[in-house]
Amino acid sequence: MKRSLQQISESVRARLSGGGNTEISGVASIQSAGPSDLVFVDDLKHLGMALASKAGAVIAGEFAASSTSDKALLISDHPKLAFARAAEVLREDAEDGSNAAVHPTAVVHETVQLGAGARVAAQAVIGQGARIGEKTHIGVGCAIAPGVAIGAGCELYPNVTIYANTSLGDRVIVHAGAVLGSDGFGYVRDRGTGRYEKFPQVGRLIIEDDVEIGANATVDRGALDETRIRRGTKIDNLVHIGHNCQIGENVVIAAQTGLSGSIVIENGAVLGGQVGIGEHATIGEGVMLGGQGGVLPNKILRGKGVAFWGTPAQPLREYLKQLATLARLAKKE
Repeated sequence: MKRSLQQISESVRARLSGGGNTEISGVASIQSAGPSDLVFVDDLKHLGMALASKAGAVIAGEFAASSTSDKALLISDHPKLAFARAAEVLREDAEDGSNAAVHPTAVVHETVQLGAGARVAAQAVIGQGARIGEKTHIGVGCAIAPGVAIGAGCELYPNVTIYANTSLGDRVIVHAGAVLGSDGFGYVRDRGTGRYEKFPQVGRLIIEDDVEIGANATVDRGALDETRIRRGTKIDNLVHIGHNCQIGENVVIAAQTGLSGSIVIENGAVLGGQVGIGEHATIGEGVMLGGQGGVLPNKILRGKGVAFWGTPAQPLREYLKQLATLARLAKKE
């Protein structure tokens, strides 16, 4: 959808310099941009390249305010963030959103509540009593169990599966192949026979507003209570979150991370790729856990802004000291 630079500047709260009526239809890199594209620079050394590009306009920092180029500029304190917001503005649906649209091959139970502008793609299945919010898009082949609640403005990509007792807030993005609300890995061992018998997995999964979940990620519901992913958290591809986990606000979890059951991740924590965390552990507010870090069961890591590394995870400075000591010992042999 095309937008004028004036509209974009107002939406992203950037100061416009020239070209208010210029129409922009997309975002691009400096190298690939065309006349209707928007690009950004957050460093003075790249400004000349951006101004010389074919882009219709450039988002830049205050360092560009004195530019004498004829190129239209949007001046922002945080050019990269303004660029991301502009991309969202340009992605907005051009339809008026007054009517829901269901593909003829989709199977939608007659009791399903579809909000205005909701769309259900081919071969999706939505069970009895489910609720789909306004302008939410259900992708090809999605399977949504009875009673599931999905908020407004959500995007479910193809082949997402959502089990019963799951609810999604507004503006949640779920990428292809993700499974939400599946049973947790909980068993009780009969000491007499050695057999494992399934522990009840009858809890809920609550995903709050503005969460994004990557492709082929899995999030288990609670065993008896709930698993909860709080507002603004971003989960990468191939992440597993076990039952009863409590994930705070604005947490970032990178690919191939695995969380056992009943883990607490507090607000603003960052988990690198291939992190593994044992059951009942706690990762404190603002903790950064480096790639392939391992946290033992029941362990508590605290220290806002502190980076932890290794297995078992420890503060980065201590970890590097140990590596240096091992290197010195190896040279003495």
